[in-house]
Amino acid sequence: MLMFYQGFLAAAPESPVAPGVSMGTHVAAIPSLGGHTLLAQSEGMGSSPAVTEPIDTQATGSSLIVFNGGYASNDDRPNDSYGNHWKALGPPVPYGNGYGDRFDVKAYVVLAAKGGANHTVSFVKRGNAPGEISVPFIEVRHAGVLKDVAQTYAPAGLTLRSGRVTTTGPATLVAVWWGDGGVKRMTAVPDSGFTVIDSYLKLPDNSGVQCAVAYKQVEAAGSYDVSWVGAPIQGAILWLFAFQSVN
Repeated sequence: MLMFYQGFLAAAPESPVAPGVSMGTHVAAIPSLGGHTLLAQSEGMGSSPAVTEPIDTQATGSSLIVFNGGYASNDDRPNDSYGNHWKALGPPVPYGNGYGDRFDVKAYVVLAAKGGANHTVSFVKRGNAPGEISVPFIEVRHAGVLKDVAQTYAPAGLTLRSGRVTTTGPATLVAVWWGDGGVKRMTAVPDSGFTVIDSYLKLPDNSGVQCAVAYKQVEAAGSYDVSWVGAPIQGAILWLFAFQSVN
């Protein structure tokens, strides 16, 4: 089954806001990739709270993305060391491929973030503290507008294609891949000029939540997508974000 979502939650808690609506102060600079990290706790070896490695973010003017991939019962919202208010970006996306309702991926965003040195994000794991979890944390500098976002669940295949996003000018695109196969070693390679910045593709014997994050800078208005080529064949939950600066 293919699922597609556009838009995000912003401003008032749980209230929908259309893509392209901005938050925060005016920023004239072109958006760019900032700090990023990926926390991975393997099955049975995790702890609560799950805390990312620290990264240095801008004091103001950045947008932030964080994901919680793992047990559905670990459903607390994120907290970060600068007290930002995170908005859920659509509902949790449950894994298919025989996992039942035990595992899902949750996405969160801050459009006008406070930041600085040693910035961390944490999740309290109330449902299963030692359980596996993967947490990518990405900063997009000089942003403030989530111009478009596409979320799809691509069925198993050699090439998995994301949904399309549309921009009106220079943008930073961020793509996130969550494979659903019961495998321990895999590849996930994006096309269309995307560069992988963080990944967890070699899992330990006790298992983990596979994940890969890639980005691309685009200079002009247009519509963009990305295809991931991987082995062994599996399905994947895919996101593609397009961030722009406040005009």
